[in-house]
Amino acid sequence: MITLYDADRCPYCARVRIVLAEKGIEYETVEVDLDDRPAWIYEKNPLGRVPVLEEDTFVLAESAVIDEYLDERYPDPSLWPADPAERALGRMLVFRFDELSKPYYALRRGDDGARERLDAAFATMAAVLQGQRFLSGREFGLADVAYVPWILRARDRMDVDLERFPALSEWLGQLEQRPSIAAELHVVASL
Repeated sequence: MITLYDADRCPYCARVRIVLAEKGIEYETVEVDLDDRPAWIYEKNPLGRVPVLEEDTFVLAESAVIDEYLDERYPDPSLWPADPAERALGRMLVFRFDELSKPYYALRRGDDGARERLDAAFATMAAVLQGQRFLSGREFGLADVAYVPWILRARDRMDVDLERFPALSEWLGQLEQRPSIAAELHVVASL
């Protein structure tokens, strides 16, 4: 049985919840209070962060790594494109995720110029989506999973208008039709 050490408000945890849902993997959840982290979480992850995935005696932290593990361990359906070039470009987007996360968190903190930097990150994403249906390429996959939790939270919790980025808005509209993303929408709405 898989156990996910989770926190609803954490978008990194959302990545793992989405992949588990996409793959139809059953799991148990242990909710971690991020404002009062239990001492035992540091035994699971020395950084004290979630998500942490535990399967039998195997323990793994870091959402992007967990998602890769789940995709390899449970290969059907695959969440990376079959095409090696698409797969590599998708992995590059995941690798460069901080180009979105840094301005996102700066805006949450109220830093000067953060909105402009976040808009620039959205414009970059929209440019990628001009030439393809998903960030992962022709099919939904792990690059999409890597970004969508922050986009949902920016739109629904921080009142960021995505309409100025039509390709990004269309992409999100497509994703919201997926049960895994619809479930995450409910989580975001309850925060």
